[in-house]
Amino acid sequence: MTRVLLIDDDLEFTGLLCEYLTEEGFQADATDDGKKGIAMVEAGLTDIIVLDVMMPIMNGVDLLQKIRKSSEIPIMMLTARGDDKDRITGLDLGADDYVSKPCSPGELVARLRAILRRTGRPAQDQSLLPLKSGNLVLNPTSRQAQFEGVALTLTGTEYNLLELLVRNGGRVVSKQDISQSVFGRPLTPFDRRIDVHLSSVRQKLGLRADGQSWIQSVRGQGYILLRDA
Repeated sequence: MTRVLLIDDDLEFTGLLCEYLTEEGFQADATDDGKKGIAMVEAGLTDIIVLDVMMPIMNGVDLLQKIRKSSEIPIMMLTARGDDKDRITGLDLGADDYVSKPCSPGELVARLRAILRRTGRPAQDQSLLPLKSGNLVLNPTSRQAQFEGVALTLTGTEYNLLELLVRNGGRVVSKQDISQSVFGRPLTPFDRRIDVHLSSVRQKLGLRADGQSWIQSVRGQGYILLRDA
């Protein structure tokens, strides 16, 4: 299992990202201590690092330089700033990729897998195996979906939403979790994006034999993808 180390002082962000990475088939660990992060790298306890630039005590750029003195482990840099200077500095010092916050967990995982492919460290294969829920089949590698043998034409957001529901295996997924996982940000009052995209996915799936939608709303809790007709 591919081991991802998150070095970031935003504990809420790393907590959510660790959950998402685990669902995607990775082993995820997090620390807000740069020295502890270096110790884990030196001990061979991780395969790839997600490193925040704006760290207290030892910032991400300094930490990147220290790691690069002894290791070529893949490193993705994160920053809340969209400053090209930060990006160029990080890449020049040996970062493999650079992502600005806020970013969706789905995009971050896709970038991690791309880095792992480039560096010859393949991601956990199970996370790329086809997903099945009744007659619905999703292929995470190609991001294609089929329902009852017919290809579905989905936008990127629609695919991410449907994959999240399928991976939750018939469990209710809250709006807050959907917003964080699919859009990369907490749910805000009067935010209708989830409803709009869910409505589109429902139309593309059609109705069950009993006339109900495949995606059901659970009042006060969230949404669930039904498995069987």
